[in-house]
Amino acid sequence: MEIREINTFLHVAKLKSFSRAAAQLGYTQAAVTIQIHNLEQELGVHLFDRIGKQTSLTHQGSVFCEYATRVMRELAQARDTLANPMELTGHLCIGTIESVCAGILPELLRTYHTLHPKVTTRIITDSPEAILNRMNNNVVDIAYFLDRQVYDTKWVKVLEQPEKVCFVASALHPLASCQSLELDEVICQPFISTEKDASYRHLLDQYLAARGREIRPFLEIGNTEFIISQLRHNLGVSFLPEFAVQKDIDQGILTSLKVRDFRLEVWRQILYHRDKWVSREMSGFLELAVADARCHDASGQH
Repeated sequence: MEIREINTFLHVAKLKSFSRAAAQLGYTQAAVTIQIHNLEQELGVHLFDRIGKQTSLTHQGSVFCEYATRVMRELAQARDTLANPMELTGHLCIGTIESVCAGILPELLRTYHTLHPKVTTRIITDSPEAILNRMNNNVVDIAYFLDRQVYDTKWVKVLEQPEKVCFVASALHPLASCQSLELDEVICQPFISTEKDASYRHLLDQYLAARGREIRPFLEIGNTEFIISQLRHNLGVSFLPEFAVQKDIDQGILTSLKVRDFRLEVWRQILYHRDKWVSREMSGFLELAVADARCHDASGQH
């Protein structure tokens, strides 16, 4: 069994076509057919069904596909490690939501860049659902977001911890001094919100809808820093992750409003696709990000 045969098999399985796999690999279709035939002969099983113009994996082909993917991933990691065991020089693409990008990633990426100055990092901000779709299409290497807990066998989750999300306003806001507020007292205030597809905004909308309530923001924007700047000028109330506003709260500029009997749980999660080859660039970021999250969680600083 040759590595090129395994590689050809994986291309046919992914593209569901002998001809498309041949074109992508630079082989003739006959060469692809011979390589798959050799694999089937060695394994003693039929790997593909070819009915009309449709090419699909058999049950035995699906089983072999899992092992073949693992073999190629391990081989790529071995080559990468042996090529340059010390310095990281590759690329890294992180998919995240805007609040994490503004509140967590700047310091984290400064540290990562200090440790690995030759790595090129790209950040894509979107909703959790869109990020996962991009990762499923191998556009994003790592997803880092806040949302309800995500469960899917496609994802490898390296971090999952609860994160506080709170109603927040200027320390000068009329509600700031109240020790206990009703939910209706808060949501009737002039509201500045993230866009509807933002994870914690969506969860808040669902929570309120279940109780026959809703927020009607006078301003919606995906930029967390812009929202915080408006809150500093006492222009309304918002609903944001505590880590995004903790510095302003500590400095007495903003305050977390105390709402009676209100609890909404959101989870900080870092994950990647189970079939993704974990490059050293990915591994270096994951180790740093998980250690950072756990350090802040242990110290109570978000």
